[in-house]
Amino acid sequence: MERNLIPSVMAVLESYRDDGGINNIDGSNLPSKRAVAEICEDLLEVLFPGFHDEGPIAKAQVSELTSTRLAKVSGRLREEIFKSLRTRKPTCPAQLAGSITQTFMEDLPRIRALLRTDVEAAYEGDPASTSFEEIIVSYPCVEAISIQRLAHTLYRQEVPLLPRIMTEWAHSRTGIDIHPGAEVGAYFFIDHGTGVVIGETCRIGSHVKLYHGVTLGARSFQKDEHGKIKKGGKRHPDVENWVTVYPNSTILGGETVIGARSTIGGNVFLMESVPPDSLVTNERSQVKIVSKKNRPQRTESGSGMNGQTFLGYFDYEI
Repeated sequence: MERNLIPSVMAVLESYRDDGGINNIDGSNLPSKRAVAEICEDLLEVLFPGFHDEGPIAKAQVSELTSTRLAKVSGRLREEIFKSLRTRKPTCPAQLAGSITQTFMEDLPRIRALLRTDVEAAYEGDPASTSFEEIIVSYPCVEAISIQRLAHTLYRQEVPLLPRIMTEWAHSRTGIDIHPGAEVGAYFFIDHGTGVVIGETCRIGSHVKLYHGVTLGARSFQKDEHGKIKKGGKRHPDVENWVTVYPNSTILGGETVIGARSTIGGNVFLMESVPPDSLVTNERSQVKIVSKKNRPQRTESGSGMNGQTFLGYFDYEI
């Protein structure tokens, strides 16, 4: 090591002692983000064989390949579950991690069946889609929903850390942020997807369609007598069956319920329940269209006719 680096090394080591923030085998030994990412990749290959591989899979290979993959995933997942459990209970027995892993593996057929409905919902809900195969291989919502459904199985078994690492991995890849605690029904479709946020205590029914930029979030958090945020409790809205929420709408609050078969228009901000079969829209804002040839010319001072400024009117560029 170069001598001029010694002071920097010593300073960094001192910060470890003073501030913590280091994961080591003698301490917390947290789950590995890299290992969790690889597990997620392997699970997607199990859920959709041939779609996440480098090439197609021969029918004769499916049985052996699935057996090998499940054995690999099971072992690695058990290890990361064990690490996660020990962050809450250092004396946690390894048998508990094995039991949780077994339950998770047994749940995979049910999750595949749910994902089949999600793909069908995307096909039926997007006129641009041409096939189920196109949706599986290219739509970001399929990946985000797949990982969330997997993570939710672990969340229900009270595994800490790991479910959130999984959904944040999907979030970083797709721009879709679904908390592992959210309960999501069948035939769920997120069109485009970028910027969608779904909170921990959301309950989403079947045949729900969300567009990009939708937030199903919490209102301002309650605080205790010490001014600290109260943890837990129902904080996020419920969305009943056959609801559509258009782009950039925000729905907040644990007591907010969007009734079945309702439609929420774009750019709506909502903090109250709406009954079934509702249409919720903003009042149409006034849009003015002028000819660029006939518009008043801007002066050097930024003003035009009658000294009126055009800033915010058309005095900007994108």
